[in-house]
Amino acid sequence: MIKVNIAQVKAKLSEHLALVAGGERVVICKHNRPVAELVAVEAVRTESRPVGGASGSFAVPSGFFDPLPEDFVSGFTGGSVPKTRTPR
Repeated sequence: MIKVNIAQVKAKLSEHLALVAGGERVVICKHNRPVAELVAVEAVRTESRPVGGASGSFAVPSGFFDPLPEDFVSGFTGGSVPKTRTPR
């Protein structure tokens, strides 16, 4: 971690940015008191993520879409069980 005053950052901003890009942390101080920190920004993903990487590694159980027990649902709804709607 490098501590620098505002005047130093103004005079040598590009040098400090190069240090930050190399993984260094730069703390900017005003009258020797920290007020800000320069940190590197994570790189943005340029390629798309692969689709279907987990294909075949798990199976949905047969009862997954069955209605939940009424006592379980009432714990979320405060005692009243809402009527289920049929999908359109």
